[in-house]
Amino acid sequence: MINVNEYLTLIAAQFSLKFEAGTDEAGRGCLAGPVTAAAVILPSSFDLPFLNDSKQLNKKQRYKLRPLIESQALDFAYAHISPKEIDQINILNASIKAMHLALMQLKKQPEFIAVDGNRFHSFENVPHHCIIKGDTKYLNIAAASVLAKTYRDDYMDKIHEEYPDYLWQKNKGYPTKAHRAAIKLKGPSPYHRKSFQLLSKQLEIDFKSK
Repeated sequence: MINVNEYLTLIAAQFSLKFEAGTDEAGRGCLAGPVTAAAVILPSSFDLPFLNDSKQLNKKQRYKLRPLIESQALDFAYAHISPKEIDQINILNASIKAMHLALMQLKKQPEFIAVDGNRFHSFENVPHHCIIKGDTKYLNIAAASVLAKTYRDDYMDKIHEEYPDYLWQKNKGYPTKAHRAAIKLKGPSPYHRKSFQLLSKQLEIDFKSK
């Protein structure tokens, strides 16, 4: 079970904060599809004992948790950044931009932001704290990780219908052997991140000739 971050709880108590947002992203290491981030503000009474980092949950658990999180959250939002923009600004900046876009969509202005990872750009001068592996430690970040993962998976399932050869309904854009074999055979799709190494050294091809 994840414990609420003691440091953030202390800050919240000190300043009587009501709206502390947690934010996380999904799809950073994928070869195709967007990077997706979510932001979640939870009530102090929120409690889902089996909530954890989305990577430690199976698909059924994640989709069971999503409506529970959304029904109990004070506010939540998510945002996608396209592969084209990822190629233009790099995956780190795209991940942070997705978090900012999710935070911007919140109807309640967060007074503090808990960020998964160790890099973030200040958002509208709201105080923030970066926590490595925060999605395994803090409820609001874990909730954001579940929303980011499931909404990104929904997106990948949808674009799989356009390009079924890449098996995105299974790999969600991650660099599996089958995914890379399809890239070698078919070349990259419009949803692939051209700035990423799409093929392993054994499967390199010249994309300029495509």
